[in-house]
Amino acid sequence: MESDISFRKATVEDLERIVALLADDVLGASREKYEKPLPNRYREAFFAIDSDPNNELIVACIGKEIIGVQQITFTPSITYQGGWRATIEGVRISASARGQGVGKLLIQWAIERAKERGCHLIQLTTDKKRTEARRFYEQLGFRATHEGMKLKL
Repeated sequence: MESDISFRKATVEDLERIVALLADDVLGASREKYEKPLPNRYREAFFAIDSDPNNELIVACIGKEIIGVQQITFTPSITYQGGWRATIEGVRISASARGQGVGKLLIQWAIERAKERGCHLIQLTTDKKRTEARRFYEQLGFRATHEGMKLKL
């Protein structure tokens, strides 16, 4: 399966499938609103991401079927001597493709993309309830070196 997977920038035509992937897990089901037609906020967010050169919404495909998604945000900073960092968010793999190496390839693709963009660091967060996800990211070399905090608005 791994050799059949390709990665590309998402298009607006992919949006319905992307939202379906985001909604297809315990946490996503309570956060997302997958319905037809999709709420317009998803289109607005897509176009904001698509028009920003420091954001990339990437899909993993087998043929024309989308089996994974991730968003990569590139952030300049004054720290690290003006270095850039990449943040991976919204990673989802379709239920039918989980456990087959797709997630590993998707994250490795993001790491290579961050290197291409000159980033000195790549980071991500995972919900504390996702213990398997944490193990997965640790196997790829990520370390929980910081304690993250969030404030819901």
